[in-house]
Formats: sequence, structure tokens, C-alpha cells
Amino acid sequence: MANHEWTRYRRAPDRPVEAMHAHFERHVYHRHSHEGYSFGVTDAGAQAFTCRGSGHTSSTGMIMAFNPEDPHDGQPADAAGFTYRIVHIGAELVRSTLAEAAGGRGGALPLFADPVVRDPALAGGLRRLHSALLTPGTPPLVLDELLDRVVPAMVGRAATRPPKAAPEPVTGAVTGLRALARRVREMLRDGDPGDLDAAALAAATGASRFAVYRAFHSEYGMAPSDYQRQLRLRTARQMIAAGVPIADAAPLTGFADQSHLTRWFVRAYGITPGAFRSGADQPRPGRRPESTESSTRAAPPSAAAPYPRPEATIRHPPASGAITSLRTSASAAGISQEASGT
Repeated sequence: MANHEWTRYRRAPDRPVEAMHAHFERHVYHRHSHEGYSFGVTDAGAQAFTCRGSGHTSSTGMIMAFNPEDPHDGQPADAAGFTYRIVHIGAELVRSTLAEAAGGRGGALPLFADPVVRDPALAGGLRRLHSALLTPGTPPLVLDELLDRVVPAMVGRAATRPPKAAPEPVTGAVTGLRALARRVREMLRDGDPGDLDAAALAAATGASRFAVYRAFHSEYGMAPSDYQRQLRLRTARQMIAAGVPIADAAPLTGFADQSHLTRWFVRAYGITPGAFRSGADQPRPGRRPESTESSTRAAPPSAAAPYPRPEATIRHPPASGAITSLRTSASAAGISQEASGT
């Protein structure tokens, strides 16, 4: 059977913004989340996905809006597949853009309660932003102006309310399911992933392995092992973007080898690590990339500055078969994980 799947990907070197355009017929996204906001538009066909405990379908012309750390998956709704474009924007860039639009006031991050939005005007704005991001040589000023229009428009027309303030770190005895889940997340973020298993999480929190799993899944929408793997993937992305060879990044981030990393990279992001590496713009001479923690606006390049190289385009292998369980410790405890995979 012919494989007609393809992706185009690009990311900016001086601000936390990424863009991808793809056509999938068999590819299945494993459940994952992103650190920033993700806004997608379905160009053709329909994509089915689950998010926040419910099933959704985004068909032609519809927008998908995911908050930071919103667990979701995705797959074609039928055999015809779907074509879509998506823009990932760092949370701090969203915050600074909204603050500038409000004259320096505000600072709270928006919350999109509905992951599927019907708004042709917003879809058109997202397409223009996406096209500019994928076009080599787009001046930074053009990107700034598009971001300044699209981000406030998305928030004004589709967001519902600002999220709650970030919780204080949990210390001492763990009480309550939410506090238990947060404590486990802190351990996964701060500890050595190779030293953590279900028994270690249970011992550190004073809860049973069953309670740890249920509390974490209820609060964050994925199993602790899925979240742990996601942290490893994010670290691998940072290392690859910094120039670390993929074959070296794989074992350094807890994957068995490069093929193991590639398999999960495609399941989570829809592109291979090699396409991610080659999809970056090249920084222009005299410009220092801004931090993703405080990125606001980039200075225009000099007239002599070279244009960035074209985006990466790759073909996808057929989706793999049934996904098996990765975490044996949870299985031994009688826990049925949701397609953890290997």
C-alpha cells in the first residue's frame, strides 16, 4: 500500500514558536502534551482525538486549541486521513504578547476550555501566521505583527478564563489526591528517571502504588510512566536543538538507542528527530537567540543577513501495530495503563 503521509516542520531560533504542516492517513499520536500553547487548523479530512476526558473531532476548517500540559492524542477519523497545520507558541511569549496588547497590564495565562473551536476568521489568521513561519526569509517584524494579531484574537474569541495560579510546592506529608499527584510530578521532574519506579514513588509519598497511579492519572490525564517519557522526550529535543548527535542524545535521555528515541519522537511530535534538527532556522549574524523563558520580540535583521534555509520535509513510515505496555511495575500491581508503549 502506497504511503502518502508527509510533514513539513520549522522552528524559530530566537523565540519559542514552531510550525508543522502534515498529512496523515495511518499515523497515530500517542497521548502527550506540550509545554506551551498549540493552535491547529484542519485543512482537509477529519482528525479524531481525546482531550480532557472526552472524544472530539476536528474537521475541515475547524481549530484545535490546547493549553500547556493538556494531554491529548490524535488519529485520522477515517481511511481518507487528514491534513492539518499547527503552531506551538511558548506560554511566556503568549503572556508577554497579551501584556503588551493590554498596555503592560495583566500577566495571567488564558485557558481554552473547548479544544475544538469553529471560527473562520480565527482559522484564517492562524493560516497566515503558520504560512509565514514556514516561509524561508519571513522578516521578524512580519512574524511579530502576526503574533500580535493572532494571539489576542485567539484569547478574545475562544478563551474562557485565566487558569488558577500555580500551586505551591508540596512538602512534608502528602494528603489528598491532588497533593499526591503534584508530589509525584515533582519527583518525576527533579529526580533521576532511571532510579524511579512505582515502588519508589509509593514509598516516597506514603501511598500505595494504586493510589499513586489513580491520583496522577486523574490530575494530569496520563500515567506517571507516560509523563516520565514525555520529560525524556523534551530533554532530547533540547539536546538535539543544541547540536548533540541523536545517537548520543538517546541513551543520555533514557532511551535504549536512536531507533527507540525515534519511534517515540514520531509518536509524540509527528516528525523524526532528524527532521526536528534540520527544521530550525539558522540564527542571523549579530543576533543572539532569546531565552524561551523571557522571549518577547526579536530585532529585525540587517539588510545583509542571509535568509534561513528551507523547512524539512519528510515521508512517514506506516504506523506501528498495537502498542504494548512499557511499565511492568504498574502491570505487576494490577494497573491497566493506557497504551504506555515501548
